[in-house]
Amino acid sequence: MGKGRIEAFSDGVLAIIITIMVLEMKTPSSVRLGALRPLGPVFLSYALSYLYIGIYWNNHHHMLYVTRRISGRVMWANLHLLFWLSLVPFVTRWMGDSHFAPGPTMLYGVILLLAGLAYWLLQRAILLAEGGSSTLGTAVGRDRKTKVSLLLYAVAIPLALVQPWIAGILYGACALLWLVPDRRIEREISRTTSTHGAAADHTIDA
Repeated sequence: MGKGRIEAFSDGVLAIIITIMVLEMKTPSSVRLGALRPLGPVFLSYALSYLYIGIYWNNHHHMLYVTRRISGRVMWANLHLLFWLSLVPFVTRWMGDSHFAPGPTMLYGVILLLAGLAYWLLQRAILLAEGGSSTLGTAVGRDRKTKVSLLLYAVAIPLALVQPWIAGILYGACALLWLVPDRRIEREISRTTSTHGAAADHTIDA
């Protein structure tokens, strides 16, 4: 089963999510620049969520780039991931409008945690379809990065009820952890390409 449709559908959904988020930012009724000051938390929550959606798009692209087989399980796992990501605009608006109140900030972390788990499940579904010896399996290895991310979310969620800004800092730190596209996959692609290239050159020389 080809992967073109799943990539195109995912790209479209993520683009719509970003569009919804920016449309949720309401302009102030006053023309004074000072009227933008109360919108600071709204913009901050939007910027954080925009960063997260961009990170998911980047890493989703890298993961599917090395994927060769798409099963029904992979398609449902992908839909599961998109479901949680589609809730990001809702929690982003609520957290921003409430100026990072404990409840909305906690729920924001819950959505991030569930999206992170969904991404991990998608990755596992692909590995089941392709095997642990595939390019993705070799690149991911023990997947410490994902485990650290999920741990940060788990710590930040209850912390949001008492210190929402500290929880927000942890959300930001987790985003920075994934800011650069998954280099494990890039390194594995480079290694595989170099190996195949060397083998081809050896064949020609022979």
